[in-house]
Amino acid sequence: MPKGLTFLPSLALAAMMALPVAAETEPSADTVVARVNGDEITLGHVIATAAGLPPQYQQLEDEVLYQFIVEQLIQQQLLSQEQDELTRLNALMLTNEERSLKAVQTVNQITDAQVTDDAIQAAYDAQFADFQGEDEFNASHILVATEDEAKEIKAQLDDGADFAELAKEKSTGPSGPNGGALGWFGKGQMVPEFEQAVIGLEKGQVSDPVQTQFGWHVVVLNDKRKSEAPEFAAVRDELAQSVRQEAIQAKIDELTQAGSVERPEVEGLTPDVVRKLDLVQE
Repeated sequence: MPKGLTFLPSLALAAMMALPVAAETEPSADTVVARVNGDEITLGHVIATAAGLPPQYQQLEDEVLYQFIVEQLIQQQLLSQEQDELTRLNALMLTNEERSLKAVQTVNQITDAQVTDDAIQAAYDAQFADFQGEDEFNASHILVATEDEAKEIKAQLDDGADFAELAKEKSTGPSGPNGGALGWFGKGQMVPEFEQAVIGLEKGQVSDPVQTQFGWHVVVLNDKRKSEAPEFAAVRDELAQSVRQEAIQAKIDELTQAGSVERPEVEGLTPDVVRKLDLVQE
């Protein structure tokens, strides 16, 4: 061996002498994952199938989901090869599905372009910038079975009895142990007779006995306020949906005006024809 040359281990030498190996490529939507009598099933078919599966399937482990879908597609391909063409009904259903998918693509394009953070913020500002608020009330009550009991309680309160203590002692309602406190509520949340009594009170004032379907009430108005506009985060999703619907409807109106939509009158056509499946079973 000539001086100065180092003997290379056989593995290293083999690696140096090996032919170049093509670099690994990432799989794409066109990557074939199965062939069924020559018909190809691609990775794109698998991914598209996974995207359309119900939520419970989405929770499967990736390996299980992948194998499940590939096997299903192979079985479908085997069965489909038994048919030369679609029935008229299935061909019509396929046309409807294509129409629907194209419409969804348009809707998604509208959503991506117009349902932006700025648009949602603008919708919030437009709806709540001049928000005045609705009256909200904080009241407590003592509920008893008869008018005479209610009058006696009112008399005791007029003489200085503590409302909360009297509610704990006398009230038959579920709020009794809590001193009769009902917390904050707005219009429409209480039965009409009770609501009217509360609306007519000043802060700290005790009502005369009020009858409702639940019995007789003596009510005190603890406080009153105006409701505040909701936080942006609390209504963001609702506003986004409104912006989305308005944008879609505007696009439909635009296309309807620019296009031509005809609804010819068909003699003898009645609404029950929608259930006549035999017309498309050929």
